[in-house]
Amino acid sequence: MQSLIAQPLKSLEEWDDFVGSRYEPGKSQEEFRNYAAAANTRVAEFYRLNHQYQTLDFVLQKKASFTTLNRREMSVWDAMDFLNTLVDDSDPDTDLSQIEHLMQTAEAARKDAQPRWFILTALIHDLGKILCLFGERQWAVVGDTFPVGCAWSDQIVYPEFFAANPDSGVPLYQTELGIYERHCGLRNVHLSWGHDEYLYHVVKDYLPEPALYMIRYHSFYSAHRHGAYTNLMTPRDREMFDWVRKFNPYDLYSKGSERPVVSALRPFYDELISEYFPARIHW
Repeated sequence: MQSLIAQPLKSLEEWDDFVGSRYEPGKSQEEFRNYAAAANTRVAEFYRLNHQYQTLDFVLQKKASFTTLNRREMSVWDAMDFLNTLVDDSDPDTDLSQIEHLMQTAEAARKDAQPRWFILTALIHDLGKILCLFGERQWAVVGDTFPVGCAWSDQIVYPEFFAANPDSGVPLYQTELGIYERHCGLRNVHLSWGHDEYLYHVVKDYLPEPALYMIRYHSFYSAHRHGAYTNLMTPRDREMFDWVRKFNPYDLYSKGSERPVVSALRPFYDELISEYFPARIHW
C-alpha cells in the first residue's frame, strides 16, 4: 500500500469535488480563489506534490513511457469495468461506481440533446484515471494541468508550491515563452502529465477534433477558466476552447442523487461506442 505522502487524497473524487467547489455557479473571482491550505489539508498536500514533481523532464519521460499504448488491449467498456476497480471504500460521500459517475455525466449531456460524439466524450472523459491502476501516483493522474518548460501562471491553483519544483531554477523555463514560440499552438506545448493527456493519446484516432480538445484540456483550468496562456494559442485553439468551456459544466456538476440504471442504459451506450471505436483499442 502506498504511503499517505504518496496518496494524500482519500480518493480521486476528492480532487473532483474540490474543483467543483472552486467553480460553483455564481461565485466571484475572489471567492473561488479563496482556498487556504489550512482549510484543505489533504488537497493542499496533493497540489504540493503535484507542483513539486511535474517537471519538463518528468512529463517527457511519462509521455515516452505511456503513449506507446502497450499496457493493455481492451474495449472501451472493458476500460470502464477496469476503472471500476478503483472505487475507494474509504470515500464516505458516495456509493456510486465509477461507471455510474461516467453515465451521470453522459446522461446529462444526452438530456440536453448534445451531439452523439459529445455524449460519448462525456462518458469516457475520465477513463485516463486507469493510470492509477498502472501504478501512477495521484498527483500524476489528476490535478489542474499546466504547461511545463515556461513560466507558471499565477492563475494556477496554489502557485506558491512551484517554488520547490526543480524547473524553478532553470532561467529559460521561467520566461514567458520558455522553450516555445509565441502562438505555436497547444499541440506543440507539453502540459503536466495526467489522465487528460494519456486518454487523448488513446482516443486521438477515433474522435472529432472538438472531442479531443475536451478530453485533452478539460483540467487546464488556468486557460479555459482564467484566460492564461493565450500567448501559446493559435486562433484554432481559441475556437476549440469554446467546446472545452461548453463541456466543463457537465464535468463539474453532473453528479446527482438519481442513480443511473446501468443495465437499462447499456444498449444505448454499446451502440454509441461501436459507432466510433473498434472492438478493442490499445491502452
